[in-house]
Amino acid sequence: MSEQLPEIELEENGSKGRYVLRGPDGAEAEMTFTRVGAAQLIIDHTGVPDVFRGQGVGLRLVSRAVEDARATGRKIIPLCPFAAAQFRRHPEWADVLKQ
Repeated sequence: MSEQLPEIELEENGSKGRYVLRGPDGAEAEMTFTRVGAAQLIIDHTGVPDVFRGQGVGLRLVSRAVEDARATGRKIIPLCPFAAAQFRRHPEWADVLKQ
């Protein structure tokens, strides 16, 4: 039986923010973003330490941003290569993708 991953936390500081998942050993997986006005979010970086590899953590981080964007009516600009690749793999997220 595998351990349950902790919940993803949202940290915001002005127009900058990040979604973070903390491991028991202090490791942090994160996806950082910048808010552009009230309606847009730029995902600029996703970092997943080796301890989290193969557990779908990066996808979980991007998915959480998609859920939050839907809930707040925001559009996402995925500048981060990992996030951009996830948007290509998930056409069902097109409603929050900034065209």
